[in-house]
Amino acid sequence: MRLEAPQKDRAHNFRIVGTIGNEVESLEWLDLESKLLAAVAYSASRRMLYLRFNSGEVYRYFSFPPEQFEQFLDADSQGRYFLGQIRDCFPYQRLPRH
Repeated sequence: MRLEAPQKDRAHNFRIVGTIGNEVESLEWLDLESKLLAAVAYSASRRMLYLRFNSGEVYRYFSFPPEQFEQFLDADSQGRYFLGQIRDCFPYQRLPRH
């Protein structure tokens, strides 16, 4: 399955890209109490942040530092942290729904 290059800017094209389904399923997801985000997973070895939004959409963010993941978890509001420190700051890829 061919993957497209990660998007650097916020997507206006909502076309779903391919990925390996087992990758997302094998992650350890943490539920979040947020109006925007449902859950988060992080792969430190690959420096990838995975966010599941309350809409059900899953995005992965590339080159995400482990210390910033800790800051995200410790934030008073993960939704606000996402809007100010993650969105439009990291290359990302929208994953297909399963």
